[in-house]
Amino acid sequence: MKYKILILDLDGTLVNSQKKITDETKAALIEYQEKGGTVILASGRPVYGIIPLADELKLHKYGGYIIAFNGGTIIECSSMKSIWEKWMPGKSITFLYKFAMEHEIGIVTYEDENIITETPENEYVLEEQKINKMTIKKVDSFCDYVKFPVTKCLMVGDGDILENIETKLKEEVGQMLSICRSAPYFLEIMPLNITKDGALSWLSKYLKVDRTCMAACGDGYNDQSMLEYAGLGVAMGNAQECVKEIAQIVAPDNDHEGVAWVVHKLLNEK
Repeated sequence: MKYKILILDLDGTLVNSQKKITDETKAALIEYQEKGGTVILASGRPVYGIIPLADELKLHKYGGYIIAFNGGTIIECSSMKSIWEKWMPGKSITFLYKFAMEHEIGIVTYEDENIITETPENEYVLEEQKINKMTIKKVDSFCDYVKFPVTKCLMVGDGDILENIETKLKEEVGQMLSICRSAPYFLEIMPLNITKDGALSWLSKYLKVDRTCMAACGDGYNDQSMLEYAGLGVAMGNAQECVKEIAQIVAPDNDHEGVAWVVHKLLNEK
């Protein structure tokens, strides 16, 4: 098998519009792993929001990995231990909170199974809760509560607003933090140089596997770097146009068994 490692984004890629892995996709990925392939789930989601999908695909049995927080944390599924992690500078939390308040948008971070926020009824905070199946924990003061190490903050708001805010935020703190949108309404802020391709580069050395043996599938802005890094970059049919432009091939969309289509292609690769 030419591509021994398959990296999958989750939302808009592995799962369909109902946030489910279809039976066909699941069967294809189990077959891929039984034939010696390694599956890596790479997402902006927190670890807690990825584990149920990893369990469904039996990554603990077959030696898969989780890349959470867009590359901020790497989990070895066989042991469920973190093998790499990076945290944001503590002083950045107060700055990001004030920035969000100034622009009248929501901000959250994560603690275990909880989404931490002052605005639990914000429609986009509720969407994040729905995606990750986590509990929203309302706090009176975001800055006073968040005294623990943080791998990611998420700003949420209308896409047109976040597009402008992304540019401004990068101008102000782009030299200190990694900033990208995973969806039009989600702006993700991580420690500097945290990206999905950075996590793959670290795993490539850890696993002693060349990146030419990797295939990566994604649909969002934050997937571009890993599609360019992997030996084979695959955009989903529902991907953002900028993602399709840099991909080597375009698969069917996530509601029409796009990942299963990719897996069958890899298994038949000579």
